[in-house]
Amino acid sequence: MIFIRKLYATIFLVGSGFIMTPTKTLAVPVVPNFQQGSMTSHTETTSKVTETINSMDYSTGYQYSATGTGITASGDLNIVSPETSTSTVTIDGVTSTWTGVGTKPTFTQTTPGTAFQFTETYKGPGLQQHTIIQRVTEVTSVTDTTSVFSQ
Repeated sequence: MIFIRKLYATIFLVGSGFIMTPTKTLAVPVVPNFQQGSMTSHTETTSKVTETINSMDYSTGYQYSATGTGITASGDLNIVSPETSTSTVTIDGVTSTWTGVGTKPTFTQTTPGTAFQFTETYKGPGLQQHTIIQRVTEVTSVTDTTSVFSQ
């Protein structure tokens, strides 16, 4: 608030001169002379997020199968559940242990020179699938603000 001072004085005539002494000072408030107004602001913010999703699927066991005709498994090994072995590895501070086939049977043809069919499948433990997804997301936020004021 702004104040304007009004000065009141008393004047005395003394001989060939005069003396002026203030007697009273008053403060009067000054009020802005407007009726209304407005203010507008506009803000835009943009953020960019880069993500990398790294998914690894591991198998901790094995799959083994043997099938055929005209063949024989040699030795006294169990074809259904072969002898297993356990392995342990540490990579970047992560220790993994898995079980795999240690010794598998040896197969031979029952009657040499005749027709036979044989299929042996082994899928060992370890990394089965590795998926990497990289994506970038950009978000823009817009804010418009209007302030209206009046007396």
